[in-house]
Amino acid sequence: MSFSAVTLLLAAAVHWTPSQLSSPAYESSPSFTPDGREVYFMRADRRFQNYRLVWSRCEGGRWTAPVSPSFAAAPPVLDADPHVSADGRRLYFVSSRHQAGGDDLDIFVVERMPSGAWGEARRLPAPVNSSASELLPREDTQGRLWFGSSRPGGMGQGDIYVATPLAGGAWQVANAGPPISTPANEYEADISRDGRTMVVVADRGDRSHLYRYTRDGERWVEQGRIAARDDVFQVGPLLSPDGRRLLFAQADAERSGEIFLVDLVPGAATDWPPACKR
Repeated sequence: MSFSAVTLLLAAAVHWTPSQLSSPAYESSPSFTPDGREVYFMRADRRFQNYRLVWSRCEGGRWTAPVSPSFAAAPPVLDADPHVSADGRRLYFVSSRHQAGGDDLDIFVVERMPSGAWGEARRLPAPVNSSASELLPREDTQGRLWFGSSRPGGMGQGDIYVATPLAGGAWQVANAGPPISTPANEYEADISRDGRTMVVVADRGDRSHLYRYTRDGERWVEQGRIAARDDVFQVGPLLSPDGRRLLFAQADAERSGEIFLVDLVPGAATDWPPACKR
C-alpha cells in the first residue's frame, strides 16, 4: 500500500501544558467547556497505559490541581478520551467499566444537569460500540459522533467511523471510507467546528503520526503529515473551532508526555486554546 509522504511545512510545535496541569504522568486528549473555564483530559503512565480522566477549572487566573471528575471510575478501570460537546451539555469518553478486569474500551456519555453537576455515565448501544475498542469520540455540529475502532469488517487494522443518531435512541454507523480510512491503522480523528478540517492519527508503519485533511465539496483531501517529532508517536488531537490550530500530545523528555500546540496555517489567531485569566 502507498500513502502520501508529504510533510506539511508548519511552524514548530510548542509545549503548551500549563504548569498546573503538568505532572510526571502522560497528559493527553484535552477538551474544553464552551466558556473555556474547564478542561478535561486524560493521564496515563509513562508507557501510555493505565488511563485516567481528570479535570481542572480556571480560578483566580490559575488552573486548579487536576482531580477525577464525578463520573470517573476507580482503578483499575480504564477511562480515557474525554470530549465536551460544543453546547457543553454532554461529555463523551471511553471506558472499560463494562468489562470487569478487561481492557475493551466502549463509548460512554454523561449529561450536564441544571445544577451544573454531571449525571450518571451511560454506555452507548451497538452499533456505536462493538466487540473491539472504540477511541476518541468527537461530536460534530450535526450531532454525529466520529470515533476510531478496530472492529471487524473495516478497511484496515483500524478505521474511522461516523455514528448518526436516529429516533428512539438508535444509531446508524458507517465507515468514513477513503481517504480517511485506509488499509493502515487509523484510530483517532478530530473535526473542526466548521466541518472543513480533520486531523487523523494513523500508524502507517512508522508509529502513529498526525495527518491533516481538508473538505473540498463532498470529499476529503489529504494535505499531508503534520510536522512533529519523528521518533515518538502523537496522539489525542484537538482542533480549534476554526481548524487553524491544533493541540496534541507526544513524549517530552523528563516530563513523560505533554500537550503541544501547532499552527496549521500562517497567522492563526492566538485566542485559542483558552487562557486561564482572572
